Amino acid sequence: MTQSLQPKSDSKQMNIASHLTQMAKQQPYKRAVVFPSGRDEDGRVTYSQLTFRQLDMESDCLAHGLDSVGITRGTRTVLMVPPSLNFFTLTFALFKTGAIPVVVDPGMGIQRMLSCLKDSRPEAFIGISKAHAFRMLHPSSFRTVRTCITVGSRWFWRGHSLKDLRLTPWQVFPPAATQKEEAAAILFTTGSTGPAKGAVYSHGNFDAQIRHIQSHFQISGDEIDLPTFPLFALFDPALGMTAIIPDMDPTQPAKVDPEQIIEAIINQGVTNMFASPALLDRVGSFGKQHGIKLPSLKRVVSAGAPVSPANIDQFSHLLCDAAEVHTPYGATEAVPILSIASREILSDTRKLTEKGYGICVGRPIDDLEVRIIKITDTPIARWSDEIVVPPAEIGEIAVKGDLVTCNYFENRDADSLAKIRDGKDTWHRMGDLGWTDTKGRIWFCGRKSHRVQTPSGTLYTIPCEAIFNNHPDVLRSALVGVGKPPNQKPVIIIQTRQAGSSLHGNDLEMELLELAAKSPLTKDIDTILFHTEFPVDIRHNAKIYREQLAAWAEKKIR
Repeated sequence: MTQSLQPKSDSKQMNIASHLTQMAKQQPYKRAVVFPSGRDEDGRVTYSQLTFRQLDMESDCLAHGLDSVGITRGTRTVLMVPPSLNFFTLTFALFKTGAIPVVVDPGMGIQRMLSCLKDSRPEAFIGISKAHAFRMLHPSSFRTVRTCITVGSRWFWRGHSLKDLRLTPWQVFPPAATQKEEAAAILFTTGSTGPAKGAVYSHGNFDAQIRHIQSHFQISGDEIDLPTFPLFALFDPALGMTAIIPDMDPTQPAKVDPEQIIEAIINQGVTNMFASPALLDRVGSFGKQHGIKLPSLKRVVSAGAPVSPANIDQFSHLLCDAAEVHTPYGATEAVPILSIASREILSDTRKLTEKGYGICVGRPIDDLEVRIIKITDTPIARWSDEIVVPPAEIGEIAVKGDLVTCNYFENRDADSLAKIRDGKDTWHRMGDLGWTDTKGRIWFCGRKSHRVQTPSGTLYTIPCEAIFNNHPDVLRSALVGVGKPPNQKPVIIIQTRQAGSSLHGNDLEMELLELAAKSPLTKDIDTILFHTEFPVDIRHNAKIYREQLAAWAEKKIR
């Protein structure tokens, strides 16, 4: 049975927390959140949990407590609490009060995180003891904070404790009468593809995300989810899914213990899993090697970085025939906007990706509008159909729809570069390049900032790199440009599967140059460099820092 989610509404009043209250009425005694709290004397995992009724009631209680200490409608509140029961109750309590959670990804690095927090000018801070110690060590980023709440032991700082707030006698908390376009949260981009920016999510944006996710992925009322990325876990209560919190460090999915993920799936009968490509690869490799099957899983959603067909193929060995791996495409500012699933990838688009077509990221979700526009590095103030390129031509991916955020937090420069006004609507420029095929599918060709502009034309990273990645000794490759556009020299950098071995010799270089010469995409590339280990993003271990490699290459070929 599919859950009865609120239909698309033209009403201006909206509070995203109402989805939880609705589910608490529909299924009060169903488990909402399940958290691994340890192991018993026989080594079995023990769990603590909240039903939908309990989650709704606890968040009511905490909302009263937050309101009593001044965290109310519009209060920008840093939330630094790891995945836990408290993470859920606090987030929904903040939504109910109309406060604005400020969320940063710890995986982005300390200095970048401090910069983001300072830019958001937070007025309240809720965190575990370690988070408050971090706050005390870096006071300049938190000068605007007036209210502090500690989840756990309060060491040597002032403020309130979550325990104190829980003493509030329970009664229903009427959700703040927030508006559809009113800010609900500030979510910072990771900064792995450019400067980190705070995307302002409205209550309407979140509501649209919930509807599109439920509709596109056909989420039913008996689903059990294993969300390995904390923010996506918050969709579960609104969708009526049981969230099983995994025993892992969410900032390092590439280092996850695959046995613990598999154990959770089997113990709880998980039907849906959200996983980064790095986690998918680690669990898939272990599972395939040991012949493990996960029959309860009917859907795996992998996003955050490009997912290779080989990764999808590997994990598919763990699934039953009816299950699929879905690879939705989007960004912090707008997600999900496109999607494709494993059967189509493995039977059709995979071989085209290997030929240099790009990575197929699928078709638009529901009624979202996605267009490919002319490539430019300058702002586009107003939308015009004249900027749309013909099918099959590479351009920048742009999207318009109800889940698309309209602006960044107090960052007009970023707004002017990423947003295009279209009457009352807003298009978001993804900063990614791609093209549309005759089946309405979009093919991702790399970041706009990574394109290489040479005297003989423009080269795009993903299509060119695919030609070299076909070589069995190549782990990954990176196309970079040395010099200034439009007179850059294209250089391909190779990381081999056996770093430091004799594979770095002239034989491999000659084989790669022969590959390059056979493709019209890479025939003008005549410089190949070898690098021991590419710099990649911390979280996904997949997004290559090409800017660093370009600087390295420039020094090498001087």
